[in-house]
Amino acid sequence: MQVVCGAPSIYLDYARSSLDPRIGVAAQNCYKLAKGAFTGEISPAMIKDCGVDWVILGHSERRHVFGESDELIGQKVAHALESDLGVIACIGEKLEEREAGTTEEIVYNQTQVIADNVKDWGKVVLAYEPVWAIGTGKTATPEQAQEVHEKLRAWLRANVSDEVADSVRIIYGGSVTAANCRELASQDDLDGFLVGGASLKAEFVDIINARA
Repeated sequence: MQVVCGAPSIYLDYARSSLDPRIGVAAQNCYKLAKGAFTGEISPAMIKDCGVDWVILGHSERRHVFGESDELIGQKVAHALESDLGVIACIGEKLEEREAGTTEEIVYNQTQVIADNVKDWGKVVLAYEPVWAIGTGKTATPEQAQEVHEKLRAWLRANVSDEVADSVRIIYGGSVTAANCRELASQDDLDGFLVGGASLKAEFVDIINARA
């Protein structure tokens, strides 16, 4: 079992120095270059200086609130990995895309750009987060989540390798709570969770132990 806390950038040093060493820490974003005139951005080198080994990239809010493109996210993934950070790479469709029947097309395209920028899959975790289920109280049913995770694993098998398909962790994010985590965790292709609001509550312990 692995637990990683995704902290805001100004609290990375505090989180790393305060948390049990068994708990990893992740930045919630980083930039695609090591240095330059990019006021307000944070580089992988800065993250490493805080003793932090992970970064979350491509989160739906980065994509849809801040307008980050697939191309930019791919560039960030490449630079983070080159800088020896582990990457939690997020993918997922919006409600209108699911209703239009384009979920597979969207997540495959997003995954392709990530895959194009990965040399070592041992340092990558994929996080499927249907945008319509994030912070809305709506959760993909276990069957809906499993369907996408299974198809993602098949896509990796066809487009990357059998080894990567069998070994890469694909986690689920989208209104995960203590009430639904065990049923979600029972699905064959769900390897863990990207937890938002529930991580700030005592029930987070139940989510961590969903497969215990």
